[in-house]
Amino acid sequence: MYVPRIVITSGEPAGIGPDTCVTLAQSAWAADLIVAGDAGLLASTAADLALPLVIERYNSSQQAAAHRAGTLKVLHIPTARPVIAGQTDARNAPYVIDMLNRACDGCSNGEFAAMVTAPVQKSTLMDGGYAFTGHTEYLAARTRAAMPVMLLVSGLLRVALVTTHLALADVPHAITRDRLRTTLRIVHMDLQRHFSLDNPRIAVLGLNPHAGESGHLGREEIDVIQPVIEELKAEGMNVQGPVPADTAFTARFLQTADIIVAMYHDQGLPVIKHVGFGHAVNMTLGLPILRTSVDHGTALSLARTGKADAGSLRAALALAIELTGGTARQARSASE
Repeated sequence: MYVPRIVITSGEPAGIGPDTCVTLAQSAWAADLIVAGDAGLLASTAADLALPLVIERYNSSQQAAAHRAGTLKVLHIPTARPVIAGQTDARNAPYVIDMLNRACDGCSNGEFAAMVTAPVQKSTLMDGGYAFTGHTEYLAARTRAAMPVMLLVSGLLRVALVTTHLALADVPHAITRDRLRTTLRIVHMDLQRHFSLDNPRIAVLGLNPHAGESGHLGREEIDVIQPVIEELKAEGMNVQGPVPADTAFTARFLQTADIIVAMYHDQGLPVIKHVGFGHAVNMTLGLPILRTSVDHGTALSLARTGKADAGSLRAALALAIELTGGTARQARSASE
């Protein structure tokens, strides 16, 4: 049986990333789990949470083997400064970046089948001198991907974004025909590549209320969105829209689409977080590697308290196992 080797970056050291990683290690998984992070930090986190855990140093020459409950293979990357739960330290920013670089490069060279990312603290990385707007953008630059697309998955509900971390005032100018066309092509290709959907049904939201109301509430639908949809339909893509955002997420409409493509961050994400917060998965399309992530932040106040919910990291790992060709049934059962 094929056993994918998957690397998990443990994220902001003062947040709940280490907590959720050691919690995840308590279950058996149909994958070889490698957690990137400080081995001492992970061991002390397990002790703080009263979780039994045997730390093993990762050796890339060893054959991949299914994860055994109560153990953790660690790709050791030392922190620069001692970690205090709940208190970020910009001097540990290089540690977080080193984790991401090592995991990303390992996926690019075939060492790992996928990477799963625990949350990072963007402000701390920026305070540490890094121009960091998010995992999505950072990994795209690292892998030289032309344009990443953020996808959120909760069960059968999939929502992709045309724009991500932009001020709302900047969104209309960012939605160009070229950007929308490229986004929809990436969505189409990666739904085929990762989800085995031969002819994915793509529903595209309008930008404005009521999808512009025939131009009375904005012209982006007429000038940008509709022409791109017609162009891609002519190429054979199964794409519809622009669909008013306030009707697209009804149960009846969702039966007609495999994915909803939203124009901006807070148009699509509130819905999927309402449906599946704590169990939704953030996935990056358009990369040469497979990357899944959690749908939440670092939750600094919950670090080492035993109150952190590992549900989203479990779901991200289960999806990564399934999409890399691992045993999906075992992945799901382990995540329950």
